[in-house]
Amino acid sequence: MTAVTGISEETLKVGLLLESAQVHQALVTENLQRLQAHVRELDAVVRDEIRRTLLEELQAVSTESHAAAQALNRAGRYAHGRLLAVGLGVILLATAIPAGFFAWIVPSPAEITALRSQRADLETAILHLRQQGAQIEWRRCGDELRLCVRIDRKAPAFGEQADYRIARGY
Repeated sequence: MTAVTGISEETLKVGLLLESAQVHQALVTENLQRLQAHVRELDAVVRDEIRRTLLEELQAVSTESHAAAQALNRAGRYAHGRLLAVGLGVILLATAIPAGFFAWIVPSPAEITALRSQRADLETAILHLRQQGAQIEWRRCGDELRLCVRIDRKAPAFGEQADYRIARGY
């Protein structure tokens, strides 16, 4: 023990140790507070950096989306134009082919008039032939396929030798 202070050496050591611990604790507290302030500042910096990066990325996505939408609109207009052209082509073919076939098959008005005239001439000729005996039935008969006619057996025979007969249907 020291006579001057009346404190034992061990107590002095413990006191110095406690004082040193208190100083260290104050330093640690101060450093901890500074560290917390830095963390808050760092948190704000990180948040600002994240916001800035996010805004940049979202603007890039927005620009790319706008370009993609414009490209899709152009493609849609092009597709509509092509669809319209193909549709008109199909409609044209669907009407032109039957119309061409119809024009090729159906006679023209001049041909119809000519055919009607020819029909009238043929009907007149048939009437004249009927009056002249066109209803007579002709055939080829026998092994030699000679020309023969069906006769009316009820009609009288004619000629010097009675070898002519009236043909049936005359």
